[in-house]
Amino acid sequence: MLELKKYRGHIRNWEALCEELSIDKNLSREQREKEILLKGFSTWGKKLPDHLYGMFAFAIWDQETQKLTCIRDQFGTKPFYYYQTADNQLLYGTLISDIMEQDGFVRELNESMLQIYLTLTYVAGEDTFFKGVKKLMPGCILEWQQGELSIERYWTPEFHPDRSKSLEDYADEIHTTLEQMMREVKTPDETAESFLSGGVDSSYVLAMSDAKRADSCGYDEERFDESRIARKTADLLGVEHSVAKITPEQFFEVVPYVMYHMEQPLGDASAIVFTLGCQATAAHTKLCYSGEGADEFFGGYNMYRNAERYGDNLKTFYVGNTNIMKEEEKQRILKHYDPSVLPIHLVEQIYKETEGLDPLTKMSDVDIQIWLEGDIYLNVDKMSTAAGLEIRMPLTDRRIFDIASRMPSEYKVNEEQNKVAFRTAAAKVLPEEIAFRKKLGFIVPIRLWLADEQYNADVRRLLNSDICGMFFRMDEIQAIYQEYVDGNSDLWRKIWTIYTFLVWYEEYFVKR
Repeated sequence: MLELKKYRGHIRNWEALCEELSIDKNLSREQREKEILLKGFSTWGKKLPDHLYGMFAFAIWDQETQKLTCIRDQFGTKPFYYYQTADNQLLYGTLISDIMEQDGFVRELNESMLQIYLTLTYVAGEDTFFKGVKKLMPGCILEWQQGELSIERYWTPEFHPDRSKSLEDYADEIHTTLEQMMREVKTPDETAESFLSGGVDSSYVLAMSDAKRADSCGYDEERFDESRIARKTADLLGVEHSVAKITPEQFFEVVPYVMYHMEQPLGDASAIVFTLGCQATAAHTKLCYSGEGADEFFGGYNMYRNAERYGDNLKTFYVGNTNIMKEEEKQRILKHYDPSVLPIHLVEQIYKETEGLDPLTKMSDVDIQIWLEGDIYLNVDKMSTAAGLEIRMPLTDRRIFDIASRMPSEYKVNEEQNKVAFRTAAAKVLPEEIAFRKKLGFIVPIRLWLADEQYNADVRRLLNSDICGMFFRMDEIQAIYQEYVDGNSDLWRKIWTIYTFLVWYEEYFVKR
């Protein structure tokens, strides 16, 4: 007797699986996905995730063997957490709050995670800020039986460059595969909108979808506002376009809400804007597309163009897309610094897995395994869930990754352009000026707002608080803040990352 104890996700290839497993296709989505997981597990056991395309994190209890099996999808689009109690019980869930509400949980801070956070601006690896609460990592299976816990990895990103195909061949393959994704990503009776920035990823997804409305965020500060570019794309594709205009007052007001629902601190300022965008979009739809995954798979970040220059030196410093604070600075500002807690330890195994591959592939793999899971997918999942909005990401799929894993790096990045093959594919349905537009990123006017006393009262409050004094040397923090206010705007990330940790700590350890 199998019981589905926990599940969050969306199974794309449900039609084929219903046929293979003799499941009624007319069942509700909730019921058919439950049947797919239970019958699939009964049929394939731990090989079940090899048969699933989509997003998933679930736990299945086998009454006969008294064994719990928990599985997280290959890229970690949906979170899964677990915790062993003092009397050796296993608490688990797709939210940390699932665990906190159960008997045996003891709320304690894992202060060592602060050192990782101050470098990366997000929580990477299996540990969390709650002592004893761990993440089941992407592509992993957890088994719990008779008080014994074991974890094994069922999927690892692998790269096998194939130069027998041309750039155009790969672009064609991306395009035809995305066509298939868009047929699977929703059922005909569902209506979806699509997030739209000024970038190629969201523009390509919108162009390939049947969405009749696109949703963007914008600002009064024109040089940061991508919504004007997005509107041109929406007009070109003949879809309605709505813009959530984000004000600095809204931005700062929602920070505690974000850190509470994120369940872990996140120093990515775009997460605040994304939250407001989700709330605005949820007012008129419950389903939305988003374009995450393409940058990491296909070489989208501008820093990737330096990969060859970094060479083998990468493994000494590259820990992912963000690296804002060196060890010497953390040692100087933290009251409790542990020299054994180093971010580089999180990626050592990844560099072993990519030994012999080119530098761009190594950088991409670090970001696929560390940054995507720890920042991007966490943000998408937590903030959309809090807003009551379901987000599906057509570009995050093993079949899309399979193309990227075979593509030589010179088809991803060259001296002039990033994401070359992907942009070439997008140009099949978008004008070249959109498909090959320079990457901007999801930019936020935070470096301006954070220094403005009209808006930053809570930042100043917490940087001068007893909470801050528990973890940081106050004179050092004030020196960084003063230098920032005096004009060194590059310091905004450090201020913001410290502030978001303090907000999160106040939400979970002071206000509770």
